Amino acid sequence: MANDKRSNKPRKFFTTDEQQAIVEAIKKAELRTSGEIRCHIERDVPKKKPAAGDPYLRARQVFEKLGMHATDLRNGVLVYLAVRSRQFAIVGDEELHKKVGDTFWRGIAGEMTDRFKRDDFAGGMSGGILSIGESLSEHFPYQSDDVNELPDDISFEN
Repeated sequence: MANDKRSNKPRKFFTTDEQQAIVEAIKKAELRTSGEIRCHIERDVPKKKPAAGDPYLRARQVFEKLGMHATDLRNGVLVYLAVRSRQFAIVGDEELHKKVGDTFWRGIAGEMTDRFKRDDFAGGMSGGILSIGESLSEHFPYQSDDVNELPDDISFEN
């Protein structure tokens, strides 16, 4: 999946246009749901515990660090990407996970992996986010009094 043309620096992995497309996907997805979607990009999955090189465990850490567990309806989703190793994970909060289950997450991850293999990381991220938003809209539809509880940006860590 690696492409030597892409930077291993989180803030430079995606072009400005690609970053904007990902942010627009988040905004579009959240127009249909009360759910909250975030993306976090970093260089590597930390090798030390508790992540111990596991992107899912790291994504859980970041989920908590970003305060995503504190949404009112417990319906946040984090899409995590470690750019140097090209590892990623998707983490959904407990209430959302109860409604969609493991099969849903595996399906989204499969769609994203297919695009990543073609070096379409921005398309994979954006497509995954839009698919997540579609499912969130079924289980957590947008409410007229909805409050955007989390930023619609990409968070970065070096």
